[in-house]
Amino acid sequence: MEKIILLEPANAVGIYGQNNGNIDLLRNIYPKVKITARGNEIKIVGEDSEVELFASRFELLQKHYEQFGKINENDILNITASEDDSFYRMDSSSMVDNIILHGREGRVIKAITPNQRRMVESAAKNDMVFAIGPAGTGKTYTAVALAVRALKNKQVRRVILTRPAVEAGENLGFLPGDLRDKLDPYLQPLYDALWDMMPMQKLISYLDDKTVEIAPLAFMRGRTLDNAYVILDEAQNATESQIKMFLTRMGRNAKFFITGDITQIDLPKHQKSGLINAGRILKGVKGIDFIYMDNSDVVRHQLVTKIIQRYEQWDEEKNQQQQENEKA
Repeated sequence: MEKIILLEPANAVGIYGQNNGNIDLLRNIYPKVKITARGNEIKIVGEDSEVELFASRFELLQKHYEQFGKINENDILNITASEDDSFYRMDSSSMVDNIILHGREGRVIKAITPNQRRMVESAAKNDMVFAIGPAGTGKTYTAVALAVRALKNKQVRRVILTRPAVEAGENLGFLPGDLRDKLDPYLQPLYDALWDMMPMQKLISYLDDKTVEIAPLAFMRGRTLDNAYVILDEAQNATESQIKMFLTRMGRNAKFFITGDITQIDLPKHQKSGLINAGRILKGVKGIDFIYMDNSDVVRHQLVTKIIQRYEQWDEEKNQQQQENEKA
């Protein structure tokens, strides 16, 4: 099958990328399709199903470019990897609604996948949201973006980000330096997300006056968190008592976001993850929502999805072998 796709002449250079880099990336993603790009015309040749798949995804790439005026490698990987077209098939006004905020240097930060969009929608309706799923699904990044937006819109007075330190044990004494030196390596992913979303001087100012606070989970004990957007990251490494302690810190006009990956629990074997238990206990409580991310939400390098799939397969085979050994 042969198909010709015509582009708006003004869009061709931007869609093709520097030195046709975007076209080369598409050739790698769709090796079964021959892609020839000349001027504002793209010719694709291959099996019917492969050509139709490429054409449908390329249409989404065009819509993305028309909406945002640019397209990069991550955009291409996210759109071509998505199994759900509905997010990208929205009209322009709906696409704008998925922008959470504009970060540093005008960077557009938006919900990319359907479940990230669910996180945004759920945060508007619920005061407590759990986002559970594998690495790279944007759980923390989306939650931090929502928190920064709430702060900028003066919906809350402060943002508090917390996570269990040092594999949930919080035994920091053996590390060199003062308390901040000991903690910062374990809180760095939260700093990284914030640096994408705020000018450096503004963030430093917020950190100094505690408008934005980043602290280990143990520091939440005994506090009541009013007028705050509070995020517990890496919640799978919080014990049952720590999760209960954290959730009951909720004060007036507060939003709580809890994120974690139950496949990466670092707790000692004799301790249970409070995140798993919370899902059982709090299911169905009005005002609390649980969102479960999956491999289709991974927005990191395309290899991350494959790695996660292989590890899931390996875990399943290991469990089956263990069951067989127990029967024997």
